[in-house]
Amino acid sequence: MATTAQVLFVQGGGAGTHDEWDNRLFDSLRHALGDSYEVRYPRMPDEGDPSYAAWSAAIRREIAELDDGAVVVGHSLGGAILVHALAERPPERDLAMIVLVATPFVGAGGWPGDEFELPHDLGARLPRGVPVRVFHGLGDETAPPSHADLYAGVIGHARVYRLPGRDHQLNDDLGEVAAVIRFGDDAGTPPPR
Repeated sequence: MATTAQVLFVQGGGAGTHDEWDNRLFDSLRHALGDSYEVRYPRMPDEGDPSYAAWSAAIRREIAELDDGAVVVGHSLGGAILVHALAERPPERDLAMIVLVATPFVGAGGWPGDEFELPHDLGARLPRGVPVRVFHGLGDETAPPSHADLYAGVIGHARVYRLPGRDHQLNDDLGEVAAVIRFGDDAGTPPPR
């Protein structure tokens, strides 16, 4: 009997994001992954005024409910909080992959933000052996594409996918993300640059 793989999709921050913006990313990912994946999309607390303490606690609760081998995906500020929470305290579950989508780098060279600032040794603190994939639209005017390079600089094993003509919402299309989750890095997605 085939088992259903699990994916946790963490929304970005901002008033109305869960129901008016990132719901389209969730729908795109769920559709592209198909029926053999269970994609979870929890509402983060106080999305209009996110706090690291509240969001990281919610993310940890969600991860604790997953099976080993799940994939975690974070969009925008949700990705920054997700990766920070994973670095701060390793999850109780074995993850298959960490995916950051249009995720701002909070720290030196990126966005300022004491509460959300990432540790300088981020890559060393993440769960060992878990692949990290970073997807960023080259037309992103919210979190500049250079933020993907900052992640690559602190997470030596991260692979970065730069997507031409795509905005902060990746034009509401997570097809490339789904392909990498389903088939790995040789899934016909644009090669990392």
